[in-house]
Amino acid sequence: MPLRAKVTNPAFRAPMSTASDIPTELPGDEPDDVLFNSVYGLRSVELNRPKKLNSLNGSMVRKIVPRLKEWEKSQLANIVLISGAGSKALCAGGDVAALALQNEKGIEGQKASTDFFGLEYRLDHLIATYSKPVISFMDGITMGGGVGLSMHAPFRIATERTVFAMPETTIGFFPDVGGSFFLPRLDGETGAYLALTSERLNGVQALYSGIATHYLHSSALSSVSQRLAELVFPDHMDLPERLDIVNKTMAEFSLGLPSTQEEPILLAANLRAAIDRCFRFDTVEEIFKALENETEQKEWAQKTLETLSIRSPTSLKVTLRQLRLGKTWSITETFQREHSIAANFMRHPDFVEGVKARLMSKPARQAQWQPATLQEVSQETVDAFFSIPKGETRLPLLSEGDYNRYPHERFGLPSEAEIEKFVRADGVSQKKTVQEFVQRYKQKEGVQEKVTEVLARRTAQGPQGLLWQE
Repeated sequence: MPLRAKVTNPAFRAPMSTASDIPTELPGDEPDDVLFNSVYGLRSVELNRPKKLNSLNGSMVRKIVPRLKEWEKSQLANIVLISGAGSKALCAGGDVAALALQNEKGIEGQKASTDFFGLEYRLDHLIATYSKPVISFMDGITMGGGVGLSMHAPFRIATERTVFAMPETTIGFFPDVGGSFFLPRLDGETGAYLALTSERLNGVQALYSGIATHYLHSSALSSVSQRLAELVFPDHMDLPERLDIVNKTMAEFSLGLPSTQEEPILLAANLRAAIDRCFRFDTVEEIFKALENETEQKEWAQKTLETLSIRSPTSLKVTLRQLRLGKTWSITETFQREHSIAANFMRHPDFVEGVKARLMSKPARQAQWQPATLQEVSQETVDAFFSIPKGETRLPLLSEGDYNRYPHERFGLPSEAEIEKFVRADGVSQKKTVQEFVQRYKQKEGVQEKVTEVLARRTAQGPQGLLWQE
């Protein structure tokens, strides 16, 4: 089913305004909820709310943004490192409980919540377009707001403790913080599957799926920090060269990946084929129907149907539309559009209900969504989430940087699209294809495993070499 053109709002095609004031701390902001440190050329940002799994709030964002802008101008600051206090989480998400309570106060509360998302998205966009290397330690729970602080950085380090998820549809929201950009750009329908189901990826699975760029044992992180502090970049060295040096430095601390016998690639083989088969449609109803008709992975399909059936119907429909449209959005348009979508969700009853049911009720209960069924969520209702009210303008950002593909994609594992392009052009044997990518990615760990899995799933041996299977 084709997407309707009316969701493209002309307001988003206007010239971008960058006349945005840098936020400053407000009276009542928590002291020490973010810790900053400088060691030689390394500047570190440590989220410091371990009892709340370092959940992100306005107080923290108002501290981080000015520091990043300050460090960007400093010749003494070479690298920025983002991490979380404690061993449980980088950041488990935004402080949505506070937002839900705020929304109950009416229009002013909803506007204040929308302003928080604007503040958060400006920080995420600043990281995405930062002029110096940024590294995120995704050690522990990395969800929602924590994903926004990570996914747009050139270096995203997963550990054995990493738990990645975008659980927004469980609380009547949508996968924001740039999810419109990175999720549709993951292999196949992986992004749609993760967004709609809130499936978790643990440890090395974050690397294989394209969420993380590196996998290190958590015991190595302090040594990595010390080594990064020692790096010195000549003044004339441009950003790509600096990033290459950081990339090589990361490899020095690897203790190897868990074997695929011990931890096989999760979103792979027959399961991955089923994900692509069932989640390739442009309507949630068609996805449900495909899952109902799935025969090869019947148990998985049934479990997935049960999962989706308790999600907010409005969230599911808005999220799928967001991902399909987001394939064409630039990183700037992504955050500006998401700000508009978030504003609409703050006015929708599902967000407060979802947060209360899932996070504030003891024990958690099933949310009572409004509307309660997919059939009741009209096309017009979904369209409204992608429009901005008359008189309102796009979110002003803190950087003029923009792009349609991450400029630092090369630091992760090769994408399935890259492997397909090589196979179709050269059609050589599996062994030579694997060797080519291992060499191309400079012996990077995980490349051999991923390329081997993709070739096993997507190719067949022909008389002249590998043939890519549609």
